[in-house]
Amino acid sequence: MADAQGTPTMRAALVGIDFGAGDFSASLEELALLARSAGAEPVTTITAKRSSPDPAHFVGSGKADEIAQACLADKIDIVIFNHALSPAQQRNLEKRLNVRVVDRTSLILDIFAQRAQSHEGKLQVELAQLQHLATRLIRGWTHLERQKGGIGLRGPGETQLETDRRLIGERVKMLRTRLAKLRKQHETQRRARGRNKTFSVSLVGYTNAGKSTLFNTLTKAGVYVANQLFATLDTTSRRLYLGEEAGSVVMSDTVGFVRELPHQLVAAFRATLEETIHADLLLHVVDGSSPVRMEQIEQVNEVLREIGADHIPQILVWNKIDAAGLEPGVERDEYDKISRVFISAHSGAGLDLLRDAIVEAAKSEPGLTSADGQDDDVRGISHDVASTAADGIPITTPAGPH
Repeated sequence: MADAQGTPTMRAALVGIDFGAGDFSASLEELALLARSAGAEPVTTITAKRSSPDPAHFVGSGKADEIAQACLADKIDIVIFNHALSPAQQRNLEKRLNVRVVDRTSLILDIFAQRAQSHEGKLQVELAQLQHLATRLIRGWTHLERQKGGIGLRGPGETQLETDRRLIGERVKMLRTRLAKLRKQHETQRRARGRNKTFSVSLVGYTNAGKSTLFNTLTKAGVYVANQLFATLDTTSRRLYLGEEAGSVVMSDTVGFVRELPHQLVAAFRATLEETIHADLLLHVVDGSSPVRMEQIEQVNEVLREIGADHIPQILVWNKIDAAGLEPGVERDEYDKISRVFISAHSGAGLDLLRDAIVEAAKSEPGLTSADGQDDDVRGISHDVASTAADGIPITTPAGPH
């Protein structure tokens, strides 16, 4: 079996352990989507219930044997766990199953590595991967376990491990330095935008909620859209003209979030996510047709708290109302501020209400002006992609996950 590009598809066994927290079936469905996004084809799914993980294999020995039998019967190439495994658990499982084992963190990192397009995005992915790899170096040196020391055998293996650790440490330091320079550039650009008082809007939301579709519809952008997790990783910013009342605002399409987003990624992509931190308004796009939408809203808000963006005014954009059987509309809170807008980015229903909501939010911010007439670099969006003077032409920020 091969994918659309002719690349052979890996046959995968998915493993999920129900610890009694959250929507277990929805989490497994998401794991299957993640696996397909990474280029694997889920062949079988193995589940179990436990109160806590087994220290040696995460699953019990009986369940490990069941997974091993399934791997043989279904000719499995890779086993994907819907959890974070310790280096020891991963190593023990690979020995017992005789196939490659990856955990949820490694899977998401792999998808990001495949999808990163911009220079900054690639640097951030590499940093996150190296930080994850540093804890698992011993996996590449299992032959040392058989040496048991002895004359002529003590030094080389240890030296090799130390060399690998040192090289990874040096590479991590270099990546952090380069990312820090890019972060300074972004900060300089944002200060310039702040001096011009440009109203900025960031789209945030769970992955596959329809952010890129909405962004394309509003700004006539050409951002890649697909029905898969993390379809694009590079944040794009454009001017959006909202009429004479509000002029133009700067809108950014940012990374999509996912439950249990690896901490290495939140840290590595912080420079990119700062576009969100410094926005004047967040449009939190929600898949209104998803049965676990409330849980997804909380997952997004949790990441926003982690990156320090939870203080920014937020409007919930209830997307996919056509699939949910809902009508376009607006809800207001007790202070008469718009709290929720019901739309369909696909059909365009309710987009006029959303534009009005953005105008209302922009007008409530004293001293802010439109983005019209400003140079692209002054508006502080990015330095990586050429743009033209026409309104709505892309200015792309190298970025992180979608």
